[in-house]
Amino acid sequence: MLPSQPLLHTAVLALTVLQAFASDTFIAAVYEHAVILPDATLQPLSPDDALALMNKNMDVLEEAIKTAAQQGAHIIVTPEDGIYGWLFTRETIYPYLEDIPDPAVNWIPCTDPARFAPAPVQERLSCMARNNSIYVVANIGDKKPCNSSDPSCPSDGHYQYNTDVVFDPEGKLVARYHKYNLFMSEIQFNYPKEPEAITFETPFGKFGIFTCFDILFREPAVVLVSELQVDTVLFPTAWMNVLPFLTAVEFHSAWAMGMGVNFLAANTHYTGLSMTGSGIYAPYGARTYYYNMKTEDGHLLIAELDSHPRLSPASPPVVNWSSYASSVKRFSPNDHDFGGLIFHDRFTLTELTKPEGNLTVCQKDLCCHLSYKMAGKQEDEVYVLGAFDGLHVVEGKYYLQICTLLKCKSTDLNTCGQPVETAQTKFEMFSLSGTFGTNYVFPEVLYSGVQLAPGEFEVLSDGRLISRTRPTKPVVTVTLFGRWYEKD
Repeated sequence: MLPSQPLLHTAVLALTVLQAFASDTFIAAVYEHAVILPDATLQPLSPDDALALMNKNMDVLEEAIKTAAQQGAHIIVTPEDGIYGWLFTRETIYPYLEDIPDPAVNWIPCTDPARFAPAPVQERLSCMARNNSIYVVANIGDKKPCNSSDPSCPSDGHYQYNTDVVFDPEGKLVARYHKYNLFMSEIQFNYPKEPEAITFETPFGKFGIFTCFDILFREPAVVLVSELQVDTVLFPTAWMNVLPFLTAVEFHSAWAMGMGVNFLAANTHYTGLSMTGSGIYAPYGARTYYYNMKTEDGHLLIAELDSHPRLSPASPPVVNWSSYASSVKRFSPNDHDFGGLIFHDRFTLTELTKPEGNLTVCQKDLCCHLSYKMAGKQEDEVYVLGAFDGLHVVEGKYYLQICTLLKCKSTDLNTCGQPVETAQTKFEMFSLSGTFGTNYVFPEVLYSGVQLAPGEFEVLSDGRLISRTRPTKPVVTVTLFGRWYEKD
């Protein structure tokens, strides 16, 4: 006699949980989604038309979720804006929003859809998780009514939040996060009154979650890792790549290494806004990643991670980021330092005029030291060493300390810092360090073609970022990206 469907589901779920408990690792998945966008309009759609658009996107996500589950994944992260897109006004996004309850209510929308206000998106996401026995992470919009007794209540009588939700393998809502650091174009959403630090326990470690622009700020990103000690961070994003330091794959990989956690980054895919770059990252480097500016395809990534990366023998050592650089003298005075803009910030730069050598460049309290040897430098390629110590003020205000070795766009030094994706020059070795005032420093190495270098460099405990392969692949940039949260 065949078991009933509920009994079969319970048996499968129990087996999944037991397997997760029996192992110190888990299988993670992220899906980079080419979002089906609504037509541009200044008039709100009907709720039915909005749901029809969201169902088209959820059809795609459901196939990715099924595939990931069939390949053994325990959790899958999908992108920010992955269900309805972007470029809304406050009024036009409203039909896409649902009231998302506090997870403390212990709710499985798939089996009890009528318990709260109609929530067809939550119901469907819950069923995707339950039917495939997998944690599902998605980004949707939350609406919360308010009234005149609340002095900050918007004039239309409700708050609207950019929101991440997590459903467990039973389909239960286990986490809800309201994005705190809104990007400048997110006029359709409200900030929550206080930043939220959202965590939840799983059989394979303690998880935290935040969204896109949040990564550049102390709350909630640093709080989750440094104070709440999460093992893995979930990161729905709609990341617009900015070379040379802020392409999704390089910065997200570097953040995982600098913070010592697993990082599951799922990006939207839309080359018209330079949106691509997703990955599954460990503290010791990328396990798998995807960057594609040539086509408009979605892409599923799956990789195995340590459940408790801080306990892993492969976990990198604790780094004193200024130890080495503070102990050495300036390698040589530079008579030819010059200024250059990199992503709106004015760096102090100096050219690498010789095929090998030692250089120092300083700005304010930050001195960056470089030892290097090129392997057959190309005559039509120019590299510089740069330092920036100051306040970035363009799409947000935050203090940075950056040391970088980077390729200029052309032999004209005025192009140094402009975006460039390709290079030919390889290095026999490099060692980059800086007199950082912050402990939050993220190491990046980006090769030609926007390719990462997992396993091909390391950070020593004294703060030196050094090459491990001889020679390297062609280098676009080697960077120590410091974020001085304490000065904000």
